[in-house]
Parts: sequence; C-alpha cells; structure tokens
Amino acid sequence: MVSEQALQQIKSLRDEINQHNIDYHVLDAPQVSDQYYDQLLRKLHELEVEFPELLTSDSPTQRVGAEVSEQFESVQHEVPMLSLDNAFDEDEMLAFNKRLSDLLAVDTSLQYSAEPKLDGLAVSLLYVQGKLVRAATRGDGRSGENITTNVRTIKSVPLKLIGDKVPELLEVRGEVYMPLKGFNQLNDRQRQNDQKVFANPRNAAAGSLRQLDPKITASRPLTFCSYAIAQLNGEVLPATQYEQMLLVKSFGLPISPYIKQLSSIENCSDYYQELADKRDSLSFEIDGVVFKLNDIKQQNKTGFVSRAPRWAIARKFPAQEVMTTILDVEFQVGRTGALTPVARLDPVEVGGVVVSNATLHNMDEINRKDIRIGDTVIVRRAGDVIPEVVSAVLKDRKADFKKPEMPATCPVCESEVIQQEGQAAYRCTGGLVCAAQRKEAIKLFASRKAMDIDGLGDKLVEQLVDQGLINSIADLFSLTLEQLSSLDRMAEKSAQNLLDALEHSKQTTLPRFIYSLGIREVGEATALALANYFTELEAVENADEETLILVDDVGPVVAANIVHFFDQSENEQVIETVIKAGLQWPPIERIEDIDLPLKGTTYVITGTLENYSRQQAAEILKKLGAKVSSSVSKKTTAVVAGAKPGSKVDKANKLNVTVLDEKAFDELTGN
Repeated sequence: MVSEQALQQIKSLRDEINQHNIDYHVLDAPQVSDQYYDQLLRKLHELEVEFPELLTSDSPTQRVGAEVSEQFESVQHEVPMLSLDNAFDEDEMLAFNKRLSDLLAVDTSLQYSAEPKLDGLAVSLLYVQGKLVRAATRGDGRSGENITTNVRTIKSVPLKLIGDKVPELLEVRGEVYMPLKGFNQLNDRQRQNDQKVFANPRNAAAGSLRQLDPKITASRPLTFCSYAIAQLNGEVLPATQYEQMLLVKSFGLPISPYIKQLSSIENCSDYYQELADKRDSLSFEIDGVVFKLNDIKQQNKTGFVSRAPRWAIARKFPAQEVMTTILDVEFQVGRTGALTPVARLDPVEVGGVVVSNATLHNMDEINRKDIRIGDTVIVRRAGDVIPEVVSAVLKDRKADFKKPEMPATCPVCESEVIQQEGQAAYRCTGGLVCAAQRKEAIKLFASRKAMDIDGLGDKLVEQLVDQGLINSIADLFSLTLEQLSSLDRMAEKSAQNLLDALEHSKQTTLPRFIYSLGIREVGEATALALANYFTELEAVENADEETLILVDDVGPVVAANIVHFFDQSENEQVIETVIKAGLQWPPIERIEDIDLPLKGTTYVITGTLENYSRQQAAEILKKLGAKVSSSVSKKTTAVVAGAKPGSKVDKANKLNVTVLDEKAFDELTGN
C-alpha cells in the first residue's frame, strides 16, 4: 500500500524538477547545479521504482526536457529525441555492460562506440535532397522548437550536403555548443555593454540558439557536432555506429575528432580516463563520455525504455557545479595591490576536489550577481581554474543576509584602498610596504631598467623575503656579508659581489629611481617625463593632480596614482631611508630649458644592433630629446633596424616611415 508520505514526496520532487526544467530549458536561467538536479531526478526514479503504481506518463523521469517555448513554432519529431541514462562510476558501467550481455545472450565482449559528451544544446537537422530544410531543439523529446533560421547562421552546419551519394532524406542529431575562447569573449562583450553574463558555455549556447533575432545568433561563436543518424532514405545505412558517423562526416557534417571504436568494457574505462585527463586542455567543455553499442543490430535488439535507449549510457565526470553556502567574504591582496573578494564556503566536493574558497572576482561582479553572506550559491570549478561563485539561489535567501563591503584600508598593511574611475579593481596604495606586494616591489626595484642591481635575481629576492632578511627595498642596503653568505647557493664571493652591486646602484638617475618605486602605470617614459619636468624628487612628491597632468605622458589616472602613492606615509618613510643609505643622482635641468636636437621626434628600435643593446640605443635617443615607442605608426619619425628586424620594418615601409641602419643611427646621434 502506498503511503501518503511517498505520494507527497513524489509530487514535491516532480514539481521542483519541472520548475528547474523551465528555468533551464525555457528561461535560460538555471537556479541549481547539475549535481543537485541529477540527485533530484535519481531520487524520483528510485521512488517510482519502489512504488510503480505512482508512475505517470507526465513524470519528469519519462520526459527528456521541458515544454516547448511559445516563442517558436512547434516541430514534431518523426523519431523521438531521447535522453541518456547516466553512470557515475565503474560499477555502474559494469552493470550496464552486464544488462546488455544478458539481453543479447552473448558471452563475448561487447564492442562500443565512444565520444565526448559535449555540454551544449541537442538539436535535430533535417536534410531533404541534400538541403537543410529544418532544425529543431529536443524540446520534450516528441516535439521541439523550430530554430531553422538561427541554425542556418552557424558556420559549421552545412546548408547543403556534399558528396556523390547525397541521400534523399537525412536527419542528423547533434549538439550545438560554444567553445571556451568564444564563450569568454562573449561574456567580456556582455559585461562591457552592461548585459546579461552567461553562467557557462552550455547556458550561453542555449540562450544564443533561442534568440528571436537571428542576427544575434549569428554574432555568437556557436559550433555544431553530429552524434547520431535518426533517419536515412536513399542510402544504405552502415552496420555500426562508428561507420554511420563516418558517413555523416562524408556528407560535410562535423563529427567529434575523439570518436573511437572500443572492443570491450575494459577499453571503455581506459577511454573514460583518457578523456578525463584531457578534459582541462580541451577547447570546449564536456561533462562526460557517451558509450553506445557499436553494432546497430544489437542496438535494435536491446531497444528502448520510455526516455532513453538501453544500448547507450553517459558516464559523467565529477560535477563541476555544486551548491553550498557562503560563510563569509574576505579580501585578498594580490602582488599588484588589487583586492579580490574571496568567498569562504561550507566545504563541498566539486570536480573531485574539496573546495572551501571561491573567487568573487571584484565588487562589480558581486553587485551584478547580487551575492550576500549566508547565500546558498552555485560554485563552479573547471580543472585547475580557481573555483568561482556562479550565482546565488535567491529562493533560499533570508532578509538579514548582508552584502560584502570593500574595506577602506588594506587588510595586510592598512594603507588606503582606492578605486579609480572607470576601473573595476580596488587597490592597496602601500606599494613599498605592503607584505602582499613586497616581493614584486623588490624585484622591480632591482631590475635592469630600474636600479640595475647585478646578481639580485627573482629567486634570491624570494629567498631574502621568505627568510625575513628584507621587508622592503630599504632593507637591501643594510644587508651584511654574514647574512648573505648564510643563504643557499650563496658563497662568500657571490655575497660580496652582491654587496658591491648594491653599493654601485646607489649612483643612479632620478628617472630610474622614480621608475623603480613601482608607482602604478608609471613606466620608463613617464618616469623620464616626470624627472625632466620637476627636476627634483621632492617636487614630484608634493605635486597635486592638476600640476601632474601638465607633464607629457601623465593623464588624470596616472596623476591620481602618483598622488595616492606619495600620500602614504609608509612609502615616504621607505624612500627617506633609501636616500639616507646613500642613494643619489646628478642634478638635471628642466627639459624646456634645453634645446635638444631630437625633441618632438619618435623612434622605434627593432632587431639586433652590433654595438648597442636596444635599451642603450633607446637611452641615447631619449637623452637627445626623442621619445622611444614599441610600435610603428604614422607618427613614427624613423625605425632604427638591426639584424633580423622582423615585421616592424615591413610596417614602416608600408607607412613610408624612414628606416635607419646602425651607421645612420650613429650619424643621427653623433656617436
């Protein structure tokens, strides 16, 4: 006898699954993860097996998808578009193989055709006399949506079949999906235009295919892959699944390059692992592997259940999207000073890994996704990519859940946190003292274009910081021979050479020192312009934004960066300590007061010069008043070309820009 509790549980599950189907297939706005949906469906199936008298024809377990959207003409499928049963581990695959062996009454190994399970939208393509006449979505398996106009915009779908033996009628089933590169580019455009950002490539493909305006579909990077023949008239149907797909390919329709014939269920396990290992390096998303009996006669003999063929199964990969709860939001400071909000999660397994943290990217993303502390959220992890919070499950939100707020000061060094106009990132302004930025700040300070401290490479900087010997650039000049000699792979002679290099670096130039401070967006050219305009470091430190934007190469954003940097007392203290250690530079005259011969000109240097490095040649040009650029344009005065110059000379010739060899460069600069 059926209990009232079982009846209500089944009804509740059906209602919830039906709503999720509408959210996913009709509204293109999924509210739950794949894992959660699969759990609901399996629970319902188990209950219907336990209480078969409660099984109804309209149960979600007996259907493939959702209702057809009223926005599109309805199409009846002559051959139903069925779904696939799933296997989640090796035992379920072995059970699948045993069921087939028992049904077929065979003792020998069954052969399978295998291919990746693409994460997109299933469609049917109908060709009559070789021409595409109809494309339809799966819909509920019996009827779908007519999306012919949209599918015709997908370049990988041939409008006319090729070959000498084009069939009278061919219906091909396949998947429309969006490659990862195109998906990321699409979302970038959506953000820039303040439009909906898609949660994943599958969602993007579904939303793109079901646009009422085909021009929108045409602008989306969709592609198609065939996986089955549903109907074929006027041509002999090959005897195996694999050969059928090769026939489809001969007509000009794409098939998976990873499709294989497998001689046993053990080979299926090997193929699954092979695809699992490749998954993160593929240019498209897959969520498992589809295995089908290769022999078509065996397929026909085993037949179908109500919603799926008995002869095929999808072995799913570990879920990449799951649901969990945000316990808190903290802010991490990156090596460039950018603050990134990180969700602290109730630990959950996703993609085979237990995840307790996930990125929220930036405050704009938090606001766009409307994330609150305490929310139930969908978390996504793909390969080695940092897990991210995809969306909040709004139906579970409580009124007292609060939005995360960006801190006013850096959580690491307590320096001011700023956000510049037009930028999404918030940044810590304590560049020289912030522990999170320490290593990068010291590496830049020691680099060849900055203080040029010979022997102080990246690995040594990391070792010095990790052992607590230096906390800022100022500490470099108080290092001792004993400290350096104690480091790994640092003999006394090498230690002394580094101390000599540090002492030598104290004789520098004002442009180099300004550049070495690592002020955001202040590169070599801007540092030179600042030095030439103000002539003294103190004048740069005290300049306001209105004064700074008078300098060439300094706009409002850079001016704000400079002011914020020198406004931090900790940065000023480090600079003062460095100068007290003996750092000095020769005085310079104002650029306006010097009649430099190359003032107002712009040069590009390319190739290998015989007597100069490119940096040396650039410094010679700058001292004569020229600007040095990395790219050729109509405004370029000339290109200085050494051996093997590459494409910049070709571009210069196209733009009628003068090209100088090294001899002409010497004549120009008087060297």
